[in-house]
Amino acid sequence: MTRELHLNLFIHGRGHHEAAWRHPLATRRALTDIGYYAELARQAEAGLFDSIFLADQLTLGDDAAHVAKGGLEPITTLAALAGATRRIGLIATASTTYTEPFNLARQFASLDHISGGRAGWNIVTSWAPGAGRNFGQDGPAGHEERYERAEEFLEVVTGLWDSWADDAILDDPRSGRFADPRRIRAINHAGEHYRVEGPLNLPRCPQGRPVFVQAGSSATGRRFAARHAEAVFTAQVEKEAAIAFYADLKAQAAAMGRAPERILVLPGLSALIGATEAEARRLSDELDALSDPEVGRARLSGRFGGHDFSHLPLDRPLSVEDFPDPETVQAARSRTQVILSVVARERPTLRALLRRLAGARGHLTMAGTPEQVAALIEDWFRSGAADGFNVMPPVLPAMLDRFVAEVVPILQRRGLFRREYAGDTLRAHYGLPRPPSRHVAGRHAAE
Repeated sequence: MTRELHLNLFIHGRGHHEAAWRHPLATRRALTDIGYYAELARQAEAGLFDSIFLADQLTLGDDAAHVAKGGLEPITTLAALAGATRRIGLIATASTTYTEPFNLARQFASLDHISGGRAGWNIVTSWAPGAGRNFGQDGPAGHEERYERAEEFLEVVTGLWDSWADDAILDDPRSGRFADPRRIRAINHAGEHYRVEGPLNLPRCPQGRPVFVQAGSSATGRRFAARHAEAVFTAQVEKEAAIAFYADLKAQAAAMGRAPERILVLPGLSALIGATEAEARRLSDELDALSDPEVGRARLSGRFGGHDFSHLPLDRPLSVEDFPDPETVQAARSRTQVILSVVARERPTLRALLRRLAGARGHLTMAGTPEQVAALIEDWFRSGAADGFNVMPPVLPAMLDRFVAEVVPILQRRGLFRREYAGDTLRAHYGLPRPPSRHVAGRHAAE
Protein backbone atom coordinates (compact mmCIF):
# COMPACT_ATOMS: atom_id res chain seq x y z
CA MET A 1 0.00 0.00 0.00
CA THR A 2 1.37 3.43 -0.96
CA ARG A 3 2.19 5.63 2.01
CA GLU A 4 0.01 8.75 2.06
CA LEU A 5 0.78 12.22 3.39
CA HIS A 6 -1.57 13.53 6.11
CA LEU A 7 -2.43 17.17 6.78
CA ASN A 8 -4.21 18.62 9.80
CA LEU A 9 -5.19 22.28 10.15
CA PHE A 10 -4.50 23.73 13.58
CA ILE A 11 -6.86 26.72 13.98
CA HIS A 12 -5.50 29.23 16.48
CA GLY A 13 -6.97 32.71 16.89
CA ARG A 14 -6.13 34.92 13.94
CA GLY A 15 -2.98 32.95 13.23
CA HIS A 16 -0.13 31.21 15.03
CA HIS A 17 2.20 34.18 15.08
CA GLU A 18 1.52 35.99 18.33
CA ALA A 19 1.31 39.33 16.45
CA ALA A 20 -0.91 37.99 13.65
CA TRP A 21 -3.97 39.79 15.00
CA ARG A 22 -2.24 43.13 14.29
CA HIS A 23 -1.32 42.35 10.66
CA PRO A 24 -3.53 43.67 7.82
CA LEU A 25 -3.78 40.17 6.26
CA ALA A 26 -5.46 38.80 9.39
CA THR A 27 -9.22 38.59 9.79
CA ARG A 28 -10.98 41.28 11.76
CA ARG A 29 -13.80 38.91 12.73
CA ALA A 30 -14.38 38.21 16.40
CA LEU A 31 -12.87 35.06 17.86
CA THR A 32 -16.37 34.21 19.08
CA ASP A 33 -17.82 34.32 15.54
CA ILE A 34 -18.69 30.72 14.60
CA GLY A 35 -18.89 31.78 10.96
CA TYR A 36 -15.15 32.52 11.01
CA TYR A 37 -14.32 28.99 12.13
CA ALA A 38 -16.81 27.52 9.66
CA GLU A 39 -15.11 29.29 6.75
CA LEU A 40 -11.69 28.00 7.84
CA ALA A 41 -13.05 24.46 8.22
CA ARG A 42 -14.69 24.54 4.78
CA GLN A 43 -11.49 25.85 3.22
CA ALA A 44 -9.47 23.03 4.82
CA GLU A 45 -12.06 20.54 3.59
CA ALA A 46 -11.79 21.99 0.08
CA GLY A 47 -8.05 21.35 0.41
CA LEU A 48 -8.81 17.71 1.37
CA PHE A 49 -7.16 18.01 4.80
CA ASP A 50 -7.63 14.99 7.04
CA SER A 51 -8.78 17.08 9.98
CA ILE A 52 -8.95 20.37 11.82
CA PHE A 53 -7.81 20.83 15.39
CA LEU A 54 -8.76 23.21 18.19
CA ALA A 55 -6.49 23.44 21.21
CA ASP A 56 -7.72 24.60 24.62
CA GLN A 57 -6.52 26.62 27.58
CA LEU A 58 -8.25 26.52 30.94
CA THR A 59 -6.96 29.89 32.07
CA LEU A 60 -6.86 33.32 30.43
CA GLY A 61 -3.24 34.09 31.36
CA ASP A 62 -1.70 37.49 31.92
CA ASP A 63 -1.14 38.62 28.32
CA ALA A 64 -4.68 39.26 27.10
CA ALA A 65 -3.91 42.99 26.83
CA HIS A 66 -1.52 42.34 23.93
CA VAL A 67 -2.40 38.89 22.52
CA ALA A 68 -5.66 37.96 20.77
CA LYS A 69 -7.50 35.60 23.13
CA GLY A 70 -11.03 34.59 24.07
CA GLY A 71 -11.83 31.88 21.51
CA LEU A 72 -14.70 29.43 21.80
CA GLU A 73 -14.67 26.16 23.76
CA PRO A 74 -13.42 23.44 21.38
CA ILE A 75 -15.94 20.59 21.69
CA THR A 76 -18.92 22.95 21.44
CA THR A 77 -17.35 24.67 18.44
CA LEU A 78 -16.63 21.41 16.61
CA ALA A 79 -20.20 20.24 17.14
CA ALA A 80 -21.31 23.36 15.28
CA LEU A 81 -18.67 22.84 12.58
CA ALA A 82 -19.90 19.29 12.03
CA GLY A 83 -22.98 20.80 10.44
CA ALA A 84 -20.94 23.18 8.30
CA THR A 85 -18.71 20.43 6.82
CA ARG A 86 -19.16 16.91 5.43
CA ARG A 87 -15.93 14.93 5.47
CA ILE A 88 -13.15 16.61 7.42
CA GLY A 89 -12.13 15.23 10.83
CA LEU A 90 -12.80 17.27 13.98
CA ILE A 91 -10.19 17.10 16.77
CA ALA A 92 -10.54 18.85 20.12
CA THR A 93 -8.26 19.13 23.12
CA ALA A 94 -9.70 18.04 26.45
CA SER A 95 -7.82 17.66 29.71
CA THR A 96 -7.65 14.49 31.79
CA THR A 97 -6.59 16.65 34.74
CA TYR A 98 -9.65 18.89 34.99
CA THR A 99 -12.42 16.80 33.39
CA GLU A 100 -14.50 13.92 34.74
CA PRO A 101 -14.36 10.75 32.60
CA PHE A 102 -18.13 10.31 32.33
CA ASN A 103 -18.69 13.86 31.07
CA LEU A 104 -15.86 13.65 28.56
CA ALA A 105 -17.04 10.27 27.27
CA ARG A 106 -20.52 11.70 26.68
CA GLN A 107 -19.22 14.82 24.94
CA PHE A 108 -16.94 13.03 22.49
CA ALA A 109 -19.44 10.25 21.80
CA SER A 110 -22.01 12.95 21.05
CA LEU A 111 -19.57 14.75 18.74
CA ASP A 112 -18.85 11.51 16.90
CA HIS A 113 -22.59 10.85 16.44
CA ILE A 114 -23.28 14.44 15.36
CA SER A 115 -20.46 14.39 12.80
CA GLY A 116 -21.07 10.88 11.48
CA GLY A 117 -17.76 9.54 12.78
CA ARG A 118 -15.29 12.41 12.49
CA ALA A 119 -14.27 13.06 16.12
CA GLY A 120 -10.76 12.99 17.54
CA TRP A 121 -9.59 13.68 21.10
CA ASN A 122 -6.27 15.40 21.78
CA ILE A 123 -5.43 13.97 25.19
CA VAL A 124 -3.62 16.47 27.42
CA THR A 125 -2.53 16.55 31.04
CA SER A 126 -2.87 20.26 31.84
CA TRP A 127 0.14 22.01 33.38
CA ALA A 128 -0.74 25.73 33.46
CA PRO A 129 -0.60 26.90 37.12
CA GLY A 130 -3.62 29.18 36.76
CA ALA A 131 -5.83 26.32 35.56
CA GLY A 132 -5.74 24.59 38.92
CA ARG A 133 -7.01 27.71 40.66
CA ASN A 134 -10.01 27.73 38.31
CA PHE A 135 -10.90 24.22 39.49
CA GLY A 136 -10.50 24.64 43.24
CA GLN A 137 -6.88 23.47 43.35
CA ASP A 138 -3.80 25.39 44.47
CA GLY A 139 -1.73 24.27 41.48
CA PRO A 140 -1.23 21.52 38.93
CA ALA A 141 -0.16 18.02 39.88
CA GLY A 142 3.38 16.93 39.05
CA HIS A 143 4.36 15.68 35.60
CA GLU A 144 4.43 11.96 36.46
CA GLU A 145 1.24 12.10 38.52
CA ARG A 146 -0.66 13.77 35.67
CA TYR A 147 0.25 10.95 33.30
CA GLU A 148 -0.59 8.33 35.95
CA ARG A 149 -4.07 9.83 36.26
CA ALA A 150 -4.35 9.98 32.46
CA GLU A 151 -3.73 6.23 32.17
CA GLU A 152 -6.64 5.47 34.48
CA PHE A 153 -8.77 8.15 32.81
CA LEU A 154 -8.34 6.39 29.45
CA GLU A 155 -9.25 3.05 30.99
CA VAL A 156 -12.51 4.54 32.26
CA VAL A 157 -13.59 6.40 29.11
CA THR A 158 -12.71 3.48 26.84
CA GLY A 159 -14.82 1.22 29.03
CA LEU A 160 -17.70 3.69 28.84
CA TRP A 161 -17.50 3.89 25.03
CA ASP A 162 -17.67 0.08 24.97
CA SER A 163 -20.48 -0.16 27.52
CA TRP A 164 -22.99 -0.43 24.66
CA ALA A 165 -22.57 -3.18 22.08
CA ASP A 166 -22.92 -2.12 18.46
CA ASP A 167 -26.19 -4.07 18.20
CA ALA A 168 -27.68 -2.97 21.54
CA ILE A 169 -30.43 -0.83 19.98
CA LEU A 170 -33.36 -2.85 18.60
CA ASP A 171 -35.81 0.01 18.00
CA ASP A 172 -38.66 -2.45 17.41
CA PRO A 173 -42.05 -0.77 17.92
CA ARG A 174 -43.99 -4.00 17.37
CA SER A 175 -42.31 -5.89 20.19
CA GLY A 176 -42.03 -2.84 22.39
CA ARG A 177 -38.28 -3.35 22.82
CA PHE A 178 -36.05 -0.36 22.14
CA ALA A 179 -32.79 -1.87 23.40
CA ASP A 180 -31.42 -5.23 24.50
CA PRO A 181 -30.33 -4.76 28.13
CA ARG A 182 -28.00 -7.76 27.84
CA ARG A 183 -25.96 -5.72 25.36
CA ILE A 184 -25.55 -2.72 27.70
CA ARG A 185 -23.46 -3.10 30.81
CA ALA A 186 -21.99 -1.16 33.70
CA ILE A 187 -18.21 -0.85 33.91
CA ASN A 188 -18.05 -0.69 37.74
CA HIS A 189 -14.65 0.96 37.74
CA ALA A 190 -13.10 1.52 41.16
CA GLY A 191 -9.52 2.76 40.82
CA GLU A 192 -7.05 4.96 42.62
CA HIS A 193 -8.35 8.19 41.10
CA TYR A 194 -11.84 7.43 39.71
CA ARG A 195 -14.97 5.52 40.69
CA VAL A 196 -17.42 5.23 37.78
CA GLU A 197 -20.31 2.78 37.58
CA GLY A 198 -21.60 3.34 34.04
CA PRO A 199 -22.88 2.44 31.54
CA LEU A 200 -22.68 5.50 29.32
CA ASN A 201 -26.11 6.98 28.64
CA LEU A 202 -25.87 7.01 24.85
CA PRO A 203 -25.06 4.31 22.28
CA ARG A 204 -21.64 3.39 20.94
CA CYS A 205 -20.44 5.99 18.46
CA PRO A 206 -19.84 5.50 14.71
CA GLN A 207 -16.04 5.16 15.06
CA GLY A 208 -16.34 2.95 18.14
CA ARG A 209 -14.47 5.67 19.97
CA PRO A 210 -12.80 8.93 18.90
CA VAL A 211 -9.36 8.86 17.33
CA PHE A 212 -6.75 9.29 20.08
CA VAL A 213 -4.34 12.18 19.50
CA GLN A 214 -1.49 13.13 21.82
CA ALA A 215 0.99 16.00 21.90
CA GLY A 216 3.49 15.31 24.69
CA SER A 217 7.03 14.54 23.55
CA SER A 218 8.79 14.09 26.89
CA ALA A 219 9.98 10.59 27.80
CA THR A 220 6.76 10.01 29.75
CA GLY A 221 4.68 11.55 26.98
CA ARG A 222 6.32 9.31 24.37
CA ARG A 223 5.55 6.18 26.36
CA PHE A 224 1.95 7.31 26.75
CA ALA A 225 1.72 8.05 23.01
CA ALA A 226 3.32 4.74 22.04
CA ARG A 227 0.75 2.92 24.16
CA HIS A 228 -2.39 4.85 23.17
CA ALA A 229 -2.03 7.51 20.45
CA GLU A 230 -3.16 7.09 16.86
CA ALA A 231 -1.81 10.49 15.82
CA VAL A 232 0.89 12.55 17.52
CA PHE A 233 1.28 16.32 17.25
CA THR A 234 4.89 17.24 17.99
CA ALA A 235 7.18 20.28 17.92
CA GLN A 236 10.35 19.54 15.93
CA VAL A 237 12.61 22.22 14.46
CA GLU A 238 15.43 20.05 13.03
CA LYS A 239 14.96 17.24 10.54
CA GLU A 240 17.52 14.94 12.14
CA ALA A 241 15.93 15.34 15.58
CA ALA A 242 12.51 14.73 13.99
CA ILE A 243 13.81 11.52 12.39
CA ALA A 244 15.09 10.32 15.76
CA PHE A 245 11.79 11.15 17.46
CA TYR A 246 9.81 9.39 14.71
CA ALA A 247 11.95 6.24 14.88
CA ASP A 248 11.86 6.12 18.68
CA LEU A 249 8.09 6.51 18.88
CA LYS A 250 7.44 3.87 16.21
CA ALA A 251 9.89 1.48 17.89
CA GLN A 252 8.22 1.94 21.27
CA ALA A 253 4.82 1.30 19.70
CA ALA A 254 6.09 -1.88 18.04
CA ALA A 255 7.60 -3.07 21.33
CA MET A 256 4.15 -2.72 22.89
CA GLY A 257 2.64 -4.93 20.19
CA ARG A 258 1.19 -2.14 18.08
CA ALA A 259 1.51 -1.73 14.32
CA PRO A 260 3.84 1.27 13.86
CA GLU A 261 1.94 2.47 10.79
CA ARG A 262 -1.12 2.97 12.99
CA ILE A 263 0.48 5.83 14.87
CA LEU A 264 0.90 8.93 12.68
CA VAL A 265 3.56 11.51 13.54
CA LEU A 266 2.59 15.06 12.53
CA PRO A 267 5.10 17.83 13.38
CA GLY A 268 3.85 21.39 13.47
CA LEU A 269 4.70 23.58 10.46
CA SER A 270 4.02 27.32 10.34
CA ALA A 271 4.83 28.62 6.86
CA LEU A 272 4.71 32.19 5.63
CA ILE A 273 4.07 31.81 1.90
CA GLY A 274 4.94 34.43 -0.69
CA ALA A 275 5.05 34.50 -4.47
CA THR A 276 8.80 35.05 -4.03
CA GLU A 277 11.27 34.49 -1.20
CA ALA A 278 11.55 38.25 -0.85
CA GLU A 279 7.80 38.61 -0.35
CA ALA A 280 7.75 35.82 2.23
CA ARG A 281 10.68 37.37 4.09
CA ARG A 282 8.97 40.78 4.04
CA LEU A 283 5.86 39.25 5.65
CA SER A 284 8.04 37.61 8.28
CA ASP A 285 9.79 40.89 9.08
CA GLU A 286 6.45 42.70 9.31
CA LEU A 287 5.09 40.20 11.83
CA ASP A 288 8.26 40.20 13.91
CA ALA A 289 8.19 44.00 14.04
CA LEU A 290 4.66 43.84 15.46
CA SER A 291 5.56 41.44 18.28
CA ASP A 292 6.22 42.66 21.83
CA PRO A 293 9.39 41.20 23.39
CA GLU A 294 8.00 41.61 26.92
CA VAL A 295 4.98 39.50 26.01
CA GLY A 296 7.42 36.92 24.68
CA ARG A 297 9.50 37.10 27.85
CA ALA A 298 6.41 36.43 29.98
CA ARG A 299 5.43 33.49 27.77
CA LEU A 300 8.94 32.07 28.01
CA SER A 301 8.65 32.27 31.78
CA GLY A 302 5.40 30.32 31.60
CA ARG A 303 7.05 27.64 29.47
CA PHE A 304 9.63 27.16 32.21
CA GLY A 305 7.17 26.93 35.08
CA GLY A 306 7.33 30.59 36.10
CA HIS A 307 11.13 30.98 35.97
CA ASP A 308 12.20 34.64 36.12
CA PHE A 309 13.91 35.82 32.93
CA SER A 310 13.46 39.53 33.65
CA HIS A 311 17.18 40.04 34.37
CA LEU A 312 18.33 38.86 30.94
CA PRO A 313 19.20 41.60 28.43
CA LEU A 314 17.51 41.29 25.06
CA ASP A 315 20.65 41.47 22.95
CA ARG A 316 23.16 39.25 24.78
CA PRO A 317 23.73 35.74 23.37
CA LEU A 318 22.07 33.10 25.52
CA SER A 319 23.50 29.90 26.95
CA VAL A 320 21.76 26.90 28.50
CA GLU A 321 22.99 28.13 31.90
CA ASP A 322 20.44 30.96 31.60
CA PHE A 323 17.64 28.37 31.89
CA PRO A 324 16.50 25.95 34.60
CA ASP A 325 17.05 22.22 34.21
CA PRO A 326 14.10 20.95 32.09
CA GLU A 327 13.82 17.89 34.36
CA THR A 328 12.78 20.23 37.19
CA VAL A 329 10.06 21.89 35.11
CA GLN A 330 6.54 20.55 35.75
CA ALA A 331 5.11 22.25 32.65
CA ALA A 332 5.35 20.97 29.06
CA ARG A 333 8.84 19.46 29.25
CA SER A 334 9.09 18.55 25.59
CA ARG A 335 8.74 22.20 24.55
CA THR A 336 11.37 23.35 27.04
CA GLN A 337 13.77 20.78 25.60
CA VAL A 338 13.14 22.08 22.06
CA ILE A 339 13.92 25.61 23.22
CA LEU A 340 17.11 24.53 24.98
CA SER A 341 18.31 22.62 21.92
CA VAL A 342 18.00 25.83 19.87
CA VAL A 343 19.91 27.79 22.52
CA ALA A 344 22.69 25.19 22.74
CA ARG A 345 23.04 24.94 18.95
CA GLU A 346 22.70 28.58 17.88
CA ARG A 347 23.41 30.78 20.94
CA PRO A 348 20.73 33.30 19.88
CA THR A 349 20.10 36.54 21.72
CA LEU A 350 16.98 36.63 23.87
CA ARG A 351 15.39 38.97 21.33
CA ALA A 352 16.07 36.51 18.48
CA LEU A 353 14.79 33.57 20.52
CA LEU A 354 11.60 35.42 21.41
CA ARG A 355 11.02 36.30 17.77
CA ARG A 356 11.40 32.65 16.81
CA LEU A 357 8.95 31.57 19.52
CA ALA A 358 6.52 34.32 18.49
CA GLY A 359 6.18 32.59 15.13
CA ALA A 360 4.63 29.37 16.41
CA ARG A 361 5.58 28.79 20.07
CA GLY A 362 8.55 26.54 19.28
CA HIS A 363 7.24 24.70 16.22
CA LEU A 364 8.98 24.63 12.85
CA THR A 365 8.65 27.93 11.01
CA MET A 366 9.70 28.94 7.51
CA ALA A 367 9.19 31.72 4.99
CA GLY A 368 9.28 30.83 1.32
CA THR A 369 7.50 30.15 -1.94
CA PRO A 370 4.84 27.43 -2.38
CA GLU A 371 7.47 25.27 -4.11
CA GLN A 372 9.84 25.63 -1.16
CA VAL A 373 7.13 24.76 1.36
CA ALA A 374 6.14 21.68 -0.66
CA ALA A 375 9.81 20.66 -0.98
CA LEU A 376 10.29 20.79 2.79
CA ILE A 377 7.14 18.73 3.35
CA GLU A 378 8.25 16.13 0.81
CA ASP A 379 11.77 15.98 2.24
CA TRP A 380 10.60 15.35 5.81
CA PHE A 381 7.96 12.87 4.65
CA ARG A 382 10.33 10.82 2.52
CA SER A 383 13.17 11.02 5.08
CA GLY A 384 11.15 9.34 7.83
CA ALA A 385 10.75 12.49 9.88
CA ALA A 386 6.97 12.77 9.53
CA ASP A 387 3.81 11.08 8.27
CA GLY A 388 2.44 14.51 7.47
CA PHE A 389 2.13 17.88 9.16
CA ASN A 390 0.07 19.80 11.66
CA VAL A 391 -0.32 22.90 9.49
CA MET A 392 -0.22 26.06 11.63
CA PRO A 393 -0.84 29.12 9.41
CA PRO A 394 0.90 32.14 10.95
CA VAL A 395 -1.84 34.48 9.70
CA LEU A 396 -5.47 33.49 9.18
CA PRO A 397 -7.17 33.16 6.80
CA ALA A 398 -4.53 34.43 4.32
CA MET A 399 -1.85 31.77 4.80
CA LEU A 400 -4.40 28.93 4.83
CA ASP A 401 -5.84 30.22 1.57
CA ARG A 402 -2.38 30.24 -0.01
CA PHE A 403 -1.53 26.79 1.32
CA VAL A 404 -4.70 25.28 -0.12
CA ALA A 405 -4.51 27.12 -3.44
CA GLU A 406 -0.76 26.84 -4.06
CA VAL A 407 0.94 24.18 -1.89
CA VAL A 408 -1.67 21.39 -2.01
CA PRO A 409 -1.69 21.20 -5.85
CA ILE A 410 2.11 20.78 -5.85
CA LEU A 411 1.85 17.95 -3.33
CA GLN A 412 -0.84 16.33 -5.47
CA ARG A 413 1.24 16.61 -8.66
CA ARG A 414 4.12 14.93 -6.82
CA GLY A 415 1.85 12.01 -5.90
CA LEU A 416 2.07 12.70 -2.17
CA PHE A 417 -1.44 13.86 -1.34
CA ARG A 418 -4.97 12.72 -2.13
CA ARG A 419 -7.10 14.20 -4.90
CA GLU A 420 -10.34 13.14 -3.21
CA TYR A 421 -11.47 11.69 0.09
CA ALA A 422 -11.63 7.89 0.13
CA GLY A 423 -13.90 7.70 3.18
CA ASP A 424 -16.20 9.69 5.43
CA THR A 425 -14.68 9.21 8.91
CA LEU A 426 -11.51 10.43 10.56
CA ARG A 427 -10.41 6.80 10.96
CA ALA A 428 -10.80 6.34 7.21
CA HIS A 429 -8.69 9.44 6.50
CA TYR A 430 -5.96 8.23 8.85
CA GLY A 431 -6.14 4.62 7.59
CA LEU A 432 -7.12 3.32 11.02
CA PRO A 433 -9.42 0.37 11.78
CA ARG A 434 -12.57 0.74 13.86
CA PRO A 435 -11.81 -0.81 17.27
CA PRO A 436 -14.10 -3.71 18.15
CA SER A 437 -16.38 -3.44 21.15
CA ARG A 438 -15.46 -5.44 24.22
CA HIS A 439 -19.00 -6.80 23.99
CA VAL A 440 -18.04 -8.95 20.99
CA ALA A 441 -16.12 -11.48 23.08
CA GLY A 442 -18.84 -11.49 25.69
CA ARG A 443 -21.50 -12.21 23.09
CA HIS A 444 -19.60 -15.16 21.64
CA ALA A 445 -19.10 -16.60 25.12
CA ALA A 446 -22.81 -16.28 25.89
CA GLU A 447 -23.75 -17.96 22.61
